[in-house]
Amino acid sequence: MVFGRAAFPPRLVGRILKLMPEPSPRRRSNSYHRQLDLIAEMSHDFATAGNLGETLQRGLQKVAAFVGAEAASLFLVDETTGELVCEACVGPVDISGLRLPPGQGIVGRVVDQNKATIVNDAHSDPHFAALIDAKTGFSTRSILCAPLSVRDERLGAVELINKAGRGLFHPGDRQLLRALGVSAALAISNARLTRAMVDQERVRHELQLAAEIQRGMLPGRMPDGFPVVGINRPAHEVSGDFFDIVELPGGRIAFAIGDVAGKGINAALLMARTSSIFHCLAKSHRRPAALLATINQELCETDGRRGMFVTMAAGVLDRATGSVLLANAGHEPPLLYRDGDFTAFPAGAPPLGIAASLVPPTMPEQWIELGGGALYLFTDGLTESRSEDAMLGAQGMRRLIGETAALSALPRLQAIIDRLTPPGAALRDDLTLLVVEDGRPKPLLAARFEVCPECLCDMRHRVEAAARAAGCAGGSAADVVLAVDEACQNVIRHGYRGKGEVILEMRRDQAGRLEIQLIDFAPPVDPARVKSRPLDQLRPGGLGSHFIRSVMDEVLFLPPPEGAGNFLKMVKGMP
Repeated sequence: MVFGRAAFPPRLVGRILKLMPEPSPRRRSNSYHRQLDLIAEMSHDFATAGNLGETLQRGLQKVAAFVGAEAASLFLVDETTGELVCEACVGPVDISGLRLPPGQGIVGRVVDQNKATIVNDAHSDPHFAALIDAKTGFSTRSILCAPLSVRDERLGAVELINKAGRGLFHPGDRQLLRALGVSAALAISNARLTRAMVDQERVRHELQLAAEIQRGMLPGRMPDGFPVVGINRPAHEVSGDFFDIVELPGGRIAFAIGDVAGKGINAALLMARTSSIFHCLAKSHRRPAALLATINQELCETDGRRGMFVTMAAGVLDRATGSVLLANAGHEPPLLYRDGDFTAFPAGAPPLGIAASLVPPTMPEQWIELGGGALYLFTDGLTESRSEDAMLGAQGMRRLIGETAALSALPRLQAIIDRLTPPGAALRDDLTLLVVEDGRPKPLLAARFEVCPECLCDMRHRVEAAARAAGCAGGSAADVVLAVDEACQNVIRHGYRGKGEVILEMRRDQAGRLEIQLIDFAPPVDPARVKSRPLDQLRPGGLGSHFIRSVMDEVLFLPPPEGAGNFLKMVKGMP
């Protein structure tokens, strides 16, 4: 960097250099020792600097005074833009903060060439930028400039301007400035390394704190036998996956699993936000479709501009009926594993956070009867894991589920995760797995079928077989068949007024009694209005609730699961 027009014409400069007297041996010796003292002093200052900026400023003042320069400045390369920025200056004009484009001026040339230079006639040098002189009023005659570099790393340059008394800079000054530049460059490089280490340690600490907060947001260990269990194994300190489990009144359990597109802190923050919204809304939203639509609306209003989105599946388990109402927004299809067979439930809507209109409150919901089986929900970190040098995929996931099915819930999930994470291997993505189980005794009969007068024959045979398997004698088994048939006839006549679907399950309860559950999707009835008719009004095929109550020990209308119409429970004691 230079400040003005040359004091001497180019021809005169050469004559002056030739006419300059050689210093005496004693003067050269004294100057040499003084230079060594200055280098040692400033090297010590740089090595012990508490505030590097202040140390550079003081060092610049000492060098300028020692060499006899009217002004001095120190430029560092901006690591982001590559510009040269004045970090310290000495002289009548303060140019601190001045920014020069890369390669501009004599300073830029010295940085590019990594070579100290003397310009005793600044005005004649093509790299000299006189614009600064014009703005500041300073007149630059000569310049001595040395690079600040460590190995191949170009940090900047230091320059001295105008030798006092209209003298000229000489090679001894250049050697001195070059030596001091090396010492200053080492100090700057060490300071940057130290700052980087401090920043890394701060980031590491913040990531550890974020990871602890995330772990605190995940559900704790569930008690043995709890029907919903999950596991999360992050690939890095923080995770973009999450799952949640919320107990609700009436024996219901809300659950969710999600995966934020992206990694790092931004994904972790969006994960925490989405999980928090779900945990709050799950207590008041009975339908998972409406819940996901609300979360989508909130994310689009507050986070949509970031270009990130969340795949998410949410549902409600009714423990009394072993049924799940599920909604899926762009997530991996959950898998129902029952009696050795798998059923997948694909997404019915796009991911959350893209557009508010894409996830309406009326998005599809799927009614799932667990029937003694288990529903698995997982993130794509599992299906995209490498297993035997190939991507696991949906088929590989089914294989792992089948191979671990004999284990209890949590050990089963841990075994699946462990098979995908060999010891010492780094995870490519977060792994999250959730299982929703039917905690009731295994059913003797679990069926979903369409009821109509002409299609009940098969149902009656299956009910009789299940009743006999439960221990009912011939007459008792016949009573059970008639009670179930009559209940289905009532659903056909008074509920659907025609054909419709019914879910039928039969099992032995913990007291050893035969428990029968009928769930339909007809308009809800008022249990108070379901009364037995007088015997003289009964007709064949219309025995009604009178007969049902006479042959069964208990007949109860219970609150139906979400998405269903009516729930009838009948209990028959065993002899």
